[in-house]
Amino acid sequence: MPRGRRGSRVSALEGGREEEAPLEAAAAPSALWASLPQPEAAADRTLLRGIFEIGRGSCDVVLSERALRWRPIQPESPAGDPKYDFLCKEELVELKDIFSVKLKRRCSTKQQRNGTLLGITLFICLKKEQNKLKDSTLDLINLSEDHCDIWFRQFKKVLAGFSNRPKSLKVLLNPQSHKKEATQVYYGKVEPLLKIAGIKTDVTITEYEGHALSLLKECQLQGFDGVVSVGGDGSASEVAHALLLRAQKNAGMETDSILAPVPAQLPLGVIPAGSTNILAHSLHGISHVVTATLHIILGHIQPVDVCTFSTTGKLLRFGFSAMFGFGGRTLALAEKHRWMSPNQRRDFAVIKALAKLKPEDCEISFLPSISSQDLREGKVRGSPRSDCSGQWQMTQGQFLNVSIMAIPCQCSVAPRGLAPNTRLNNGSMALIIVQNTSRPEFIKHLKRYASVKNQFNFPFVETYTVEEVKVHPKNCNSGHNPEEEDGPHETASKSSFPWNVDGDLMEVTSDVHVRLHPRLINLYGGGMEEMNDSKVTCNCL
Repeated sequence: MPRGRRGSRVSALEGGREEEAPLEAAAAPSALWASLPQPEAAADRTLLRGIFEIGRGSCDVVLSERALRWRPIQPESPAGDPKYDFLCKEELVELKDIFSVKLKRRCSTKQQRNGTLLGITLFICLKKEQNKLKDSTLDLINLSEDHCDIWFRQFKKVLAGFSNRPKSLKVLLNPQSHKKEATQVYYGKVEPLLKIAGIKTDVTITEYEGHALSLLKECQLQGFDGVVSVGGDGSASEVAHALLLRAQKNAGMETDSILAPVPAQLPLGVIPAGSTNILAHSLHGISHVVTATLHIILGHIQPVDVCTFSTTGKLLRFGFSAMFGFGGRTLALAEKHRWMSPNQRRDFAVIKALAKLKPEDCEISFLPSISSQDLREGKVRGSPRSDCSGQWQMTQGQFLNVSIMAIPCQCSVAPRGLAPNTRLNNGSMALIIVQNTSRPEFIKHLKRYASVKNQFNFPFVETYTVEEVKVHPKNCNSGHNPEEEDGPHETASKSSFPWNVDGDLMEVTSDVHVRLHPRLINLYGGGMEEMNDSKVTCNCL
């Protein structure tokens, strides 16, 4: 029986034509599959059994309802030989990790279709270290047309049974994200995997800020199973905002003032192609394009909490996190220097904001979460109006930064997250208040985000678990003044306050009311594992 060609991937997208490409997998199948978890044996009914060549030897292969198992056919060998027993060890791959199956054929350059049948190729998702996923292939070699046809049809039937996997996606690609690499990321890494999985796509390249929002408000989405954003956090947040606005409109709700919004009707996939990729990192525990793509292909769904930001009773936007004070001013500075490279722009904005560091005089009211650990332990500070859970609290003073986050907000410079005790869907937000302090102490606090030390272990940092927050700047005349930074600007913007909402600048002239809405949108992503033991060195400041 002929051996399968190792180190190659079979695309077989059109006519089963064999194509060679680099394969990101170990050469020997035993190295690939030996560490995979064993599926539950209960009610694991056998569907097919046959002989295929896998790797360099013939194997007894069993396809059950949950897994594909194989064991080398035992040659004659002295009994009790441990090396022999190891070589005959059973290996497996779970069916839920298979995302495509193709017939493997050898085609000459003159042949377009129906070349010599070699067997079947399975496209498989493998889990690596630190939540990373990667694609690989497994070749089942057998020259019998009838034998392979039976197995191929059964594999197709199994894959069709995963009803949560998308078959058609609307893709929104922001070509301006980060280093303008989103187009290369999508067509080089994402689209090939979607094609292998047989997922149809409709791609729109956005041309301006707000393009995705205006498009999703009106376009037909009935034929799609999900929407995918390729870009940074701002792009993903804009698409999420658009999907939620559309859901309210379809439900016949007024979108100016929303107290109880309805969930988005389609799940959102986030392909990280930005500078920080906080949303993707919080979803998957890693900012990795192939990992994000495979979660979409496999239909892994994660419900996520969302916030509404409103002022004077009018909805401003939906979002996942926000910063007021230093975080907002830093983003406002960065936005005025977009001619710089992303890294230069970020570093320049941080340094300049630190040089002009000043607190905001404001009053913050918040509704603690019923399960707030802070309240149970008596940690509420800042002259609270009430000591009872479920009642509004208030603190006021001079604050350098205020963070309100419904997700952990992990990224490369904050591996534990800007709000490490928050989860994607625990029904509460983290409120982090940094009181006025010296510049060196504030910098120490910022540096802690890049280490494994507790970034909140400072006397000037307060943390709360909340459901609602109201931020009231006490002196509107002391708001964000662009004239102090880059010359004259419009007078109307002098008294505005910059907010950083999911990496987008939102300038507001009055109070902002932030309200949490549990599990309001579904995102494609798997359960994130804790990485508190990660050792990261600080190089951000």
